[in-house]
Amino acid sequence: MPAPTRSARPSAGPSLAWDDVRLAPVVLVQGPESLLAERAVDAIVGLARERDPEVEKVTMEGATYQAGMLTVAASPSLFGEAKVVVVEGAEAATDALVADVVDYVPVADPETTVVVVHGGGVRGKRMLDAIKASGAPVVAADAIKKDSDKAAFVTAEFRRAHRRIDASGVRALVEAVGTDLRELAAACSQLVTDTDGTVSEAVVDRYYGGRVEATGFRVADAAVAGHAGEAVALLRHALATGADPVPIVAALAMKLRALAKVGAMRGRGGAAATDLGLAPWQVDRARRELAGWTPEGLATAISAVAQADAEVKGAGRDPVFAVERAVLTIARAHGR
Repeated sequence: MPAPTRSARPSAGPSLAWDDVRLAPVVLVQGPESLLAERAVDAIVGLARERDPEVEKVTMEGATYQAGMLTVAASPSLFGEAKVVVVEGAEAATDALVADVVDYVPVADPETTVVVVHGGGVRGKRMLDAIKASGAPVVAADAIKKDSDKAAFVTAEFRRAHRRIDASGVRALVEAVGTDLRELAAACSQLVTDTDGTVSEAVVDRYYGGRVEATGFRVADAAVAGHAGEAVALLRHALATGADPVPIVAALAMKLRALAKVGAMRGRGGAAATDLGLAPWQVDRARRELAGWTPEGLATAISAVAQADAEVKGAGRDPVFAVERAVLTIARAHGR
């Protein structure tokens, strides 16, 4: 008698981008970027309503979930309308939610879509494993931190709106409002609504120029160019309009890291922008700026920023003085 064979473990479901979702009895939206997670959920609900305009959306919170709520929510309504059940905040799931999802997945109602939104972390791992093992689609809502990823996001936002933004406009917009993805998306929407034609750097500056000047990016540009007076003037303006020394130092560090990365690749055949974690325009700009820098000067500038970083985060008594000293040191290191 032949030995019994073990059944194959169900493979994980397809991994989808947040803007390429599909309907299924169970869908997992996983990742810390809340804007992308919200958009993915909205897209799933939209697909469900395309199929049935009368679809009912039911929302529940993972942190306050009580046993049996999923079964009740996912059950057919009295009049038989289709449902989309959205479980938000599953990263804070109660034990009851984990147990109910694990039990529900194998018997999921094909007429209902249950969307589990998990912001990351290890809580609810048994629930996540059960969803993935069932073959359910997994939508990634990964954090967007690199400037190259933010630039790609901006370009995609304009493409979806059937508008064009050139490379200089993308750069200016990321530098102006790129610290928060939700704010960046809102800026894209405003420019799409309020402008015509191709969005350029000049257009972005018209809407957000004041904000750019009140960030560390213009300070960093002037310092790296060796323009000490301009850099200090921009720094003082930024501080006077409410900017904090910490993000200004972070902008200086980001600028110098880009120079160091691109500089390290000189003479080695170069590297793709994505390999360096930079957007193509950042690589091109760094190459131009490196013409005024020696390895020794760059090392001096990086050391100055490292010292300022420690001081503005508590190691020094005067964070304003620390960042101004770093800006002057960077500008004076240019060309040495």
